[in-house]
Amino acid sequence: MIKNIVNLGDASIYCDFGNEVNKKTNSHVIKYFKILQVKKIKGIINITPSYNKLIVTFNLNQINFKDLKKKILNLKIDYTEKPITKKIKIPICCDNEYALDIERLKNKLNMTKKEIITLFLNKTYYCYMTGFIAGMPFLGDINKSIRLNRLETPRVKVPQGSVGLTEQFCNIYTFESPGGWNIVGRTPSKIFDPSNLNTPNLISPGDEVIFYEINKIKYLKFNE
Repeated sequence: MIKNIVNLGDASIYCDFGNEVNKKTNSHVIKYFKILQVKKIKGIINITPSYNKLIVTFNLNQINFKDLKKKILNLKIDYTEKPITKKIKIPICCDNEYALDIERLKNKLNMTKKEIITLFLNKTYYCYMTGFIAGMPFLGDINKSIRLNRLETPRVKVPQGSVGLTEQFCNIYTFESPGGWNIVGRTPSKIFDPSNLNTPNLISPGDEVIFYEINKIKYLKFNE
């Protein structure tokens, strides 16, 4: 539940759900996020969920901070109700040319490539949030045995579709961009499609993701 609500600039509300980063806390964030989407409160421009925070941007000509805060606090939230989510299967190719940091992972974790990939694949991931790059999903929680810090020197360019690991999370780069996550493979799936105006994100906050391995031949033929 919400611990505190404060102003964030002139026309945004910052809803704080605490400092913990876990599925339970994030599920509360997602519940508020989804019910605010459904309620369509007049004046709300944008709703942005994160691990344990929710930012609501509003139009000052239509609603003020005091009234919006009251409406948010008065929302009826059933914390026992399971949210409606999707379970999505994502292919990943872990050939060495796509698993850019497999040698670093092997050395840092003192494990074989097979052990790392097996632990990575043998998990159902939960989408905590999307962001940083449009549609980029932040997925947790990876097996504790393969958790690792970011690269000491980030890459200038990480290829689109790359799947990276850092600490308790993995993500999927929806566009080529700079980045410092440990790249374990690449997916041919289109995670973000800006031409799809209704549902550009393949993966949304609250969804569950399962990765399955494909070889390079299937990777190259995936979108044919």
